Amino acid sequence: QVQLVESGGGLVQPGGSLRLSCAASGFALDYYAIGWFRQAPGKEREGVSCISSNNGITYYADSLKGRFTISRDNAKNTVYLQMSRLKPEDTAVYYCATDLVSYCSGSYRYNPPQANNWGQGTQVTVSS
Repeated sequence: QVQLVESGGGLVQPGGSLRLSCAASGFALDYYAIGWFRQAPGKEREGVSCISSNNGITYYADSLKGRFTISRDNAKNTVYLQMSRLKPEDTAVYYCATDLVSYCSGSYRYNPPQANNWGQGTQVTVSS
């Protein structure tokens, strides 16, 4: 059974950092791309980042480049999202998802993004 579990969210002050984890079970992460998404209060879900299994090619939403970094540890079956210089507008529930394909699906860029397998999400709140 495919399962994704996010963790690492919490309350952080503006300018701070957090690292989110997406732990996969039921499949070997090595072969599949994983995307990160977020949904802020009152807004639609949006794509944040994605990492493919082929050479670990990464993609980011334009507004987040330079502040967020996605990485993977296949030995731990986990994908990470390192977030730095956080802003109040980064407040959202963050989700990871996969279509169980090796590349970052085009549907991740839909509005709202589409994927076949989602985690339950982890809350990130950026506030002083």
